[in-house]
Amino acid sequence: MIAQRRLGQSDIFFTPIAMGCWPITGITSIDVSESDSLATLEAAFEAGINCFDTAYCYGYAGESERMIARALGRVRDRIVIATKGGIHWDEQHKQVRDARPATLKAQCDESLRRLGTDRVELYYLHAPDPQVPVAESAGAIKELITAGKVRCAGASNFTVEQLAEFHQVCPLSAYQPHFNMLQREIEDSQLPWCREQGVSALVYWPLMKGLLAGKLPREHVFAEMDGRRKYPMFSGDEFQRNQDFIDKLRKLAMDIGKSVAEIVLNWTIQRPGISAALCGAKRPQQIRENAATLSWSLSSEQIDLIDRWIVERGPTVSGMPTVMQPAKSS
Repeated sequence: MIAQRRLGQSDIFFTPIAMGCWPITGITSIDVSESDSLATLEAAFEAGINCFDTAYCYGYAGESERMIARALGRVRDRIVIATKGGIHWDEQHKQVRDARPATLKAQCDESLRRLGTDRVELYYLHAPDPQVPVAESAGAIKELITAGKVRCAGASNFTVEQLAEFHQVCPLSAYQPHFNMLQREIEDSQLPWCREQGVSALVYWPLMKGLLAGKLPREHVFAEMDGRRKYPMFSGDEFQRNQDFIDKLRKLAMDIGKSVAEIVLNWTIQRPGISAALCGAKRPQQIRENAATLSWSLSSEQIDLIDRWIVERGPTVSGMPTVMQPAKSS
């Protein structure tokens, strides 16, 4: 069993597999229902996951936070809730970055109401606002900590320089970037800084939006409303090269009796400096499979083999949108 890990320098501990609560809103995912989403949250807790990651903008009207309250309010004191502020949707369902202190404080208060709680364990600045100095946003979150509404501060989608600027004003406990076997940019930049400062790295996209779960066939055609259509990793020669890489993972999975997703997640949470992998899910069985990763560990020889395959895969086309966008049907 992989032990829980400390959040930064705090006294809060969380499971290294956490549930990312963006897909349950259905904004960029297809075939999502409220009943499935609630059941998935419950299944995550029952499977041993205690960390749930959401945001003010997960859902046009806070649906993600509201569902967490409904599904997990009964076990509030047994879970770690992370939410974020600084991004919201306008009336045309376009994202707006607004990290002014007054906005962050107002969004935090609204998030607490939606979540049905008086505090969250972790509050992130969701993304830097080019119109607002990072230090001003950090100061607002520091005030939320002083007020008892937030226990620890986090930052998401930051450069090293922005992390350092934030940390000087309000000590960070967590950093949230994207990271997976095919997108490892932070290993040469933000991750070393986090390790030096004792900041936990909780990474999203460990399965690269389902690509590394190993269940997409080579000939898969993405639906018009599927948000993955706009990512280079899911099209053309790049998609086929990724499938070649996943074929190797499939062979290893068969040899050791695990799923491809379990292998990918296990590798991720054993990566030096990675504290947790945030796993998005919209079905109970998906999150149960992810949680199963907590019960075993890849050997050092298996990790070395995977690392060699990653090198053989070569550089990837990692382009992606700078903000979350709704599905075309929304």
